[in-house]
Amino acid sequence: MIVAQHEAAAADKALHIFISTGEVSGDLQGSYLIQALRRQAQTLGLSLRVSGLGGPRMIAAGANLVGDTTPIGSVGILEALPYLLPNWKIQRRVQRFFQQEAIDLTIFLDYMGPNLGLGTFLLDRFPDLPTAYYIAPQQWVWAFSEKDTEQVVRIADQMVAVFPQEAKFYRDYGAKVSYFGHPLVDKLAQSPNRLAARQHLGLSETAPVITLLPASRQQEVKYVLPLLLAVAEKIQATQPTVEFLVPISMGKLRPAIETAIARSGVKARLIEGDSLPAIAAADLVLNKSGTANLEVALLNVPQVVVYRLNPITARIGYYLLRLRIEYVSPVNLFLNQAIVPEFIQWEATVEDVTATALKLLTDTAARQTMLDSYAELRAAMGKPGVCDRVASHLLEFALKQKHLGAANPSLAD
Repeated sequence: MIVAQHEAAAADKALHIFISTGEVSGDLQGSYLIQALRRQAQTLGLSLRVSGLGGPRMIAAGANLVGDTTPIGSVGILEALPYLLPNWKIQRRVQRFFQQEAIDLTIFLDYMGPNLGLGTFLLDRFPDLPTAYYIAPQQWVWAFSEKDTEQVVRIADQMVAVFPQEAKFYRDYGAKVSYFGHPLVDKLAQSPNRLAARQHLGLSETAPVITLLPASRQQEVKYVLPLLLAVAEKIQATQPTVEFLVPISMGKLRPAIETAIARSGVKARLIEGDSLPAIAAADLVLNKSGTANLEVALLNVPQVVVYRLNPITARIGYYLLRLRIEYVSPVNLFLNQAIVPEFIQWEATVEDVTATALKLLTDTAARQTMLDSYAELRAAMGKPGVCDRVASHLLEFALKQKHLGAANPSLAD
């Protein structure tokens, strides 16, 4: 009897959480969340097991992965076609996993298409399994259909937003949404300053440095990297003392990036591992649109944002789907104002990007205007401790649902 009571008490203090995400950025955010979940679980005296879809950073944080989804990522319609079969295979594996394992909470993290598929499966097969969406799809920016937005809300019992506008948007669709700030605030709270970063990289304190952040997906090596290298080549011709740094976000992209740099004639240094020192050391960042834009802003470095898709995809979006987006960079989206210059698709010409980059590199007033706006952005992104607040909220939700299920067995049938 006593043994049974102890076993019941132990089970009551044990949680098995599944995190479903993909691509490099999802793996990164998933790893931060896992670290915070473990800290909060320890505080609460919980035994925590984390499984999921993700990549090496999540594994390092302690997750047991059902599949590596970091290589499976794209933006666009045609760009997604090569990943249909790999996604299907992983989804089948995940479905078998849920049929074999007892999960207390499923957390969807970004990764819209696969997560809508998994969420729909769980609604059908395990309708009482608690779910939460953390870093939800940016339907509030570029929703192709209201049906997808409604499905996002339908598959998530709870949502945790990372943009204020995101929270309002999903609340208007009836979602239960919480907002604790943006998780990058935590990551960059202990980031290196300019001097420390330059010392770490062996750079002169006074040399002009430009960092290129061109690609975390294969398609960006094809469509974004050539543009940034062409811009760097023009800057190099007029500013020969500039040093160029190119962090490598995924090891498998290195050969293609190395080859492109060699062909371009740009004298650039590749940086392995953490990209933050290369960003912090820079006077200017030439950046593809994405989460890295926020990292650059939080490190207080001026930047120019660009993006290019397959031209056919871009034309489908513009002419057939009539997609019109005021901003694409998360920096501009956060405050809904033009803080950083954006050059997207047809507007992303070498001449225009180069002119803007040179102005931000040499014009003190232009630089200061952007830095002043960064200060407003940082205030809006919240105070450090975001990940711990999110983790505490999710653990409390999971525990509450587990206790409800134990008290009402019919809820767990």
